[in-house]
Amino acid sequence: MNNHPFHLVDKSPWPLTGSIGLLTLMLGMIMWFHKINMNLFLFSMMIIILTMIQWWRDVTRESTFQGLHTMKVMSGMKMGMLLFIVSEILFFLSFFWAFFHSSLSPSMEIGLIWPPKGIITFNPMNIPMLNTMILLSSGVTITWAHNSLINKNYTEMIQGTLLTVILGIYFSMLQLYEYMESTFCISDSVYGSTFFVATGFHGLHVIIGTMFITISLIRMISLHMSKKHHVGFEASAWYWHFVDVVWLFLYISIYWWGN
Repeated sequence: MNNHPFHLVDKSPWPLTGSIGLLTLMLGMIMWFHKINMNLFLFSMMIIILTMIQWWRDVTRESTFQGLHTMKVMSGMKMGMLLFIVSEILFFLSFFWAFFHSSLSPSMEIGLIWPPKGIITFNPMNIPMLNTMILLSSGVTITWAHNSLINKNYTEMIQGTLLTVILGIYFSMLQLYEYMESTFCISDSVYGSTFFVATGFHGLHVIIGTMFITISLIRMISLHMSKKHHVGFEASAWYWHFVDVVWLFLYISIYWWGN
């Protein structure tokens, strides 16, 4: 036993394999875009997914079975998650900056108007409004699940988390349908670039958040969570609320005001 509350992690190969996976992913995307060859990209995705599964397995063992996640360790993890969310806010801020820079003062190259001539924009009252309702509802369901966990209501905790996962998947499917029906693409002037980069990265965050909550759901079913020991689920809830808030800004600025 240690005479301190901190967790000194054991040697692990997963940071190395994760780095190799990300390097291969970058090279694989270059091959995909320029050579129309997805082999290296698919290989890199296999490396990353296998690394994620085994790294999360080790963290789950440390927290659940080895008891290494003390109150001091959990406090540090929560602080790390908050700092990560702050970095994500700044990440999306750059996309909003690009959008407003281009839309508030349209250049001569796009006809001095916004949206540029020839761009048929989405009706904000159709799928975008439905997706807004879906994400707001998912924010309610994950808060319900969190409160149920604190109040030791196992059934409602599972129900709330499962509903959140379903709503996240539904949102992603609707966004995919919206992209397929789009009359413009990412190479259609600065409008297409800012629209697809901003909404696309948000969609990626929704997929990551859905995976995050799904892992928490599996751990809940396995009885890994308790009233005072659920930092993994709490982090996924914070991340999901961040995704919700970013979507509200995206909807108001790009879908509604930007049209």
